[in-house]
Amino acid sequence: SKKMIKYLLKINLILLSTQLIAQINDSTQLRAIYTYNLTQGNCYENLRSLCKDVGNRLSGSHSAQKAVEWAALLMEKTKLDTIYFQRIMVPHWVRGKTELVSWKNKKGSIVNVNCTALGGSVGTNGVLKGDLIEINNWNQLEEYGEKLIKGKIVFFNRPMNPTYISTGMAYGNCVDQRHNGASRAVEYGAIAVIVRSMTLKFDKNPHTGSMSYTDSTKKIPAVAISTKDAHDLSEALKINNVKSLSLELSCKQLPDTVSYNVIGEIKGSKFPEEIILVGGHLDSWDIGEGAHDDGAGVVQSLQVLETFKKMNIKPKRTLRCVMYMNEENGNRGGEHYANMVRNNSEKHLFALESDRGGFSPRGFSIDGNKLQLEYLQTFKNLFEPYQLHIFSKGYSGVDIGPLKDGKLCLVGLVPDSQRYFDYHHSKEDVFENVHKRELELGASAITSIVYLVDKYGLPSSESIKK
Repeated sequence: SKKMIKYLLKINLILLSTQLIAQINDSTQLRAIYTYNLTQGNCYENLRSLCKDVGNRLSGSHSAQKAVEWAALLMEKTKLDTIYFQRIMVPHWVRGKTELVSWKNKKGSIVNVNCTALGGSVGTNGVLKGDLIEINNWNQLEEYGEKLIKGKIVFFNRPMNPTYISTGMAYGNCVDQRHNGASRAVEYGAIAVIVRSMTLKFDKNPHTGSMSYTDSTKKIPAVAISTKDAHDLSEALKINNVKSLSLELSCKQLPDTVSYNVIGEIKGSKFPEEIILVGGHLDSWDIGEGAHDDGAGVVQSLQVLETFKKMNIKPKRTLRCVMYMNEENGNRGGEHYANMVRNNSEKHLFALESDRGGFSPRGFSIDGNKLQLEYLQTFKNLFEPYQLHIFSKGYSGVDIGPLKDGKLCLVGLVPDSQRYFDYHHSKEDVFENVHKRELELGASAITSIVYLVDKYGLPSSESIKK
């Protein structure tokens, strides 16, 4: 009937106008969040303090413990409702003072190489000398076999692929040689490995990173050399101008030691049992200052809670900032946190990680079910004024990864990736190479999505609570 059609039209108009008002309100609130973070936020000064007052902070080190204390003091200053530590045992690897790589050409001249030991490597126990063999892919390792590799130093020289637009993809496609190179090469009798640094930049800065041994194989030293040195060494090998290579590393693995995840919360007013997590990792490699990796993520995560506090936004759900320990060489912080969640039967609604540098945000990488993905994509138009466009299915992060259970929605902040690997795991990862405005835009992006998820909830296996 006409009466029924009029009635349905009226209902639809009411629904549409309600949605429109909500969108206008949300748009106004996001604008206020961005304005606050870009004018009054503390994440840049907090990053300065972490980088300059604490410095680099490898798991197990004195400076990592200093970072734990720094984090707790900062959370207290932010006046969070609850602050606590989660005790974990972490690996304790030390670099030592000696890191030398050099090669001798056919004329007898010595060429010194810019190098850095890979995290977890054994030392050389004096100077190790040997002939060199270059490997560009795993197939070559098998082709050459023990006959050509035994007793030699293997040089893994597969570069990051410059044709990938996402540098994270380029990194992911060749980092296996850094991580598994030593354990694969020793199977063929190699005595050490040298790895081309994981960066697209052509310079003299070596980049460290984690590597691992298998329990069944002998441990051999592993070192990274700069891309410029890798190029020069490869060119010399082509014309048979490398007589021998010398390597000396004093790094060693010490017994595991105690460290902590640092956790701070604002209690939810309506659904305090539902937790929205934001986090990054407090540890860093021991060269540089861990500014982009992951000082930026740590200070951005805390800024979310500080912005809620300072703007007097009362969250419905409990907001939890987790500063994880030991992401770089073990992920024990992430695993122990996930175990605690399971043991305590805690309910996490949403977990967001920032661990891809402090560059201009481009959007979010969403690891959730189809319903969650589609739901978060409905917020996309609210972020258009801030030049965020990525709302796609993808990887979230190392620290929050162990929380994955098929119900929880995991999200990674996606900043522009082009310069990240210029600094990643190198002495160039310092405070001066983080741009204040870009860092604050990232903090604003994650505060905004947390605000929306807190306000509207998120579909899981249950219906949305509003």
